[in-house]
Amino acid sequence: MFRTRLLSGIVLVIAALALIITGGQVLLFGLMAVSCIGLFELYRVFHMERSLLGVIGYAGAVVYYLDLGFPFLPDFEMFALGYLILLMAAYVLAFPKYRVEQVFAGFIGVFYVAVMLSCVYQVRMLPAGSYIVWLVFLCSWGCDTCAYCVGVLIGKHKMAPKLSPKKSVEGAVGGIVGTILLTILYGYVFREQMHLATEGIFALAGITAVGGLISMVGDLAASAIKRNCGIKDYGTLIPGHGGILDRFDSVIFTAPIIYYLARFIISG
Repeated sequence: MFRTRLLSGIVLVIAALALIITGGQVLLFGLMAVSCIGLFELYRVFHMERSLLGVIGYAGAVVYYLDLGFPFLPDFEMFALGYLILLMAAYVLAFPKYRVEQVFAGFIGVFYVAVMLSCVYQVRMLPAGSYIVWLVFLCSWGCDTCAYCVGVLIGKHKMAPKLSPKKSVEGAVGGIVGTILLTILYGYVFREQMHLATEGIFALAGITAVGGLISMVGDLAASAIKRNCGIKDYGTLIPGHGGILDRFDSVIFTAPIIYYLARFIISG
């Protein structure tokens, strides 16, 4: 099991490296594919992955990404309202085939998976984005790793026993501190490429501290959905890790935080 998890993790990291280093349209379409797979996993939980509602959701994700890379819609509000109207039209025209919770899952799913995950691409497109984008993974996967290590060593106080019994308050603190230290190290190594002074490096550390905290919310939110729906994993696409949503649950929440904080604090 450990060997399978390790090998699939290595493949996942290599794929992420290839997409993010290349950037541009390769990253855009790569994230679009990942988002559609994630949507399929989420919709499967609500038994709508092959329904008309699901098809509208996949189409919504594709339209959103195409508009992100090649803008053709006047504004985001038009996309959101148009998408909601299509879902409601399918709901009422096929009534009573679909349940109201499936409609809500169809609508929220596109924002939860596709829109939030697209912030990885948006971070990559910022000035010095080829370096800043790695903060998304540093404060999600890095925080998770540090939290796990500290939790195993000294974790005593349960953080959310009903959602994730193994997570501890000590581990959470260790994850945040570890994220800060990793960011400071990363900032000093690449300070010339990012044109950062010492103050800028500590600003990055502050950004990732917030991102690390939010990544825990993303992790627990995914656990809450799975517990409510009585499933262990979202999928089996990544051996030893589960599905796309199992592996990217914290990244989904971290990416928007890094994007907006980096955009306004670092990029001005």
